[in-house]
Amino acid sequence: MKNDLYVPEISYVETPRVACDGASDQHPALGHPRVYLQIDETGFVECGYCDKRFVLKGGAADEGVTHG
Repeated sequence: MKNDLYVPEISYVETPRVACDGASDQHPALGHPRVYLQIDETGFVECGYCDKRFVLKGGAADEGVTHG
């Protein structure tokens, strides 16, 4: 599947505490200050800088997709 520049990246994680610095596979040198985020009962959290969404595996927002 081709990445759409207008759809934020989604990362499936195993811990409710995550860090985001905005770096990506396409542009590892670009980013923003590192921020630490806490996933709440919704099962996900979005970065305020880059809109990357972190979804807790097995949480409320996890749609049962096979994670690689």
